[in-house]
Amino acid sequence: MTHITVSGVAGMPEVAPGDDIALLLAEAAPALEDGDILVVTSKIVSKAEGRIRRSGAGEAWNGGGAPPHDHPPAPAGDATAAGRGAPPRDSRTAAIEEETQRVVARRGDTVIAQTRHGFVMAAAGVDASNTAPGTVLLLPEDPDASASRIRRGLRDRLGVRVGVIVSDTFGRPWRHGLTDVAIGASGVRPLDDLRGGADAYGNPLNATVVALADEIAAAGDLAKGKLSGVPVAVVRGLGGLVTGEDGPGGRALVRPADEDMFRYGSADVVFARRTIREFSGREVDPAAVRRAVAAAIAAPAPHHTTPWRFVLLETPRARTELLDAMRDAWIADLRSDGFSEESIARRIRRGDVLRNAPYLAVPCLVMDGSHTYGDERRNAAEREMFVVATGAGVQNFLVQLAVEGLGSAWVSSTMFCREVVREVLGLPGDWDPMGAVAVGHPAAPPKDRPPRDAADFYVTR
Repeated sequence: MTHITVSGVAGMPEVAPGDDIALLLAEAAPALEDGDILVVTSKIVSKAEGRIRRSGAGEAWNGGGAPPHDHPPAPAGDATAAGRGAPPRDSRTAAIEEETQRVVARRGDTVIAQTRHGFVMAAAGVDASNTAPGTVLLLPEDPDASASRIRRGLRDRLGVRVGVIVSDTFGRPWRHGLTDVAIGASGVRPLDDLRGGADAYGNPLNATVVALADEIAAAGDLAKGKLSGVPVAVVRGLGGLVTGEDGPGGRALVRPADEDMFRYGSADVVFARRTIREFSGREVDPAAVRRAVAAAIAAPAPHHTTPWRFVLLETPRARTELLDAMRDAWIADLRSDGFSEESIARRIRRGDVLRNAPYLAVPCLVMDGSHTYGDERRNAAEREMFVVATGAGVQNFLVQLAVEGLGSAWVSSTMFCREVVREVLGLPGDWDPMGAVAVGHPAAPPKDRPPRDAADFYVTR
C-alpha cells in the first residue's frame, strides 16, 4: 500500500514582485527529497511575476514602495458563489475584462469566464484574497512555465528531482464548494489513462482518465488551507508520478473545445450559432437533429398553436431529388428574368452549401389555428404572426444544432419554389416551406464575426 504524506511548508515570507520562489522554497524546505511533489498556490506565483493590478483601471503595481491602498479592505462575505473575494469594483471589472477570452455565464456581479489559458472559472481567475487592499491578482501568464522555473531552481539549489504543481481554486458545476486544481505542472504526470484496461471484475474501462495533478492539488490544499498563510505543500510518497522531463504540464488537463459537451454557457449559447458553409465528411447523428426539433417547437406561437413542421432529408437520394428540382426551377425563373447563362451559373453556385451538406432540414409553416377576419389588413397581420413564430422556431433549431456540435446554414431558396418543394417531398398543400437548413460538422472553425455594437440597433423612448 502506498504511504502518502502531505505537509505544509511553513516559514515562507510574504512574496513580492521579482522574488525567486525556488530560492524561498529552498530556504524554507531544505530537506526536500527526490520524488516529492510541491503544490504551490498560484497567488504567490502571480505576486512574484508581478501579476498585480491596482484600482486604476488595469494599472500594474511593480512593487516599488508599499502596495497602493486606494480602497479600504473589502468586507468579509460569502465568496463561494463567485469563487473569489470582493475587490474594488473598478479594479475587478477592468482586470476581468483583461483576462477574459469569452464570458460563459453571468448572474448579477458573478461572471464565469474562459481565460486565454483555456480555464473556465469565476471572474477569469482574478482574485482579491491574500493580496493587499486595493489590489487584485491575475493568474500567471504561463503556469506551466512557472512550474518549470520553480522545479529547475530547486534542482539547481538542492540537487533534488521533484515535481511542481501550480494550483488555484475552482468552483464546480452541480457541486457546492470550492477545491484546488492544477493550472500548471512540471515534472508530474498529469493524467493516468486507464482506458483499455479492466476493473477487478473484468469490466472494460472505456472512459476512465484520472486527473492525477488535480487530485494532488486538492490534497495539497488540505495542508495549505485558505486562511493559514501556508502557500506551499509537499506531497511525499508519489515518486512514481515524478518525471525526468517537464512533461505535458497542466495544459493537458484542459479539454479541447470539440470534446467539451458543456462548452456553451448561458451567456454565449446564442452566439454559438454561426452560419457554416463548408462541412466535413462526418455523418450527422439523426438523434441530434431530432433534439434540435424539440428545441424548435419550444418557441412561442400565437393562439397556443404549433405552426412548425420539419422535413428531415436523411438520405442522399431525397436531398439530390429536391435540390435538382429546385435548381431547375431557379434556372427557369432566372432565364425568364433575362439573366445571362454566365450570371445564372454564378447564382446557382450559391446553392452549393445545400448540395454539399450531409443533412438537410426543411422547416415549414402551417396555419392551423389561425383566425380569419373580415378585412385583409387583419388577415395579413395574422399571417405575419405565424411567420414570426416560425422564425423563432427556426432560430431555436439552429441554436440547438450548435449546442449539439453541429454547424448549419439557413438558406431561403425553398421560398422561391414552394410548389416544387411540396411536390418533390410529397407535402400537404398547407405546408409552407420556409427555406432549407444545411446541417453538418464544420470543416473548419468559423471566421470571426464582424464587430457589431448593440447600441446601433435599438432606440429608447
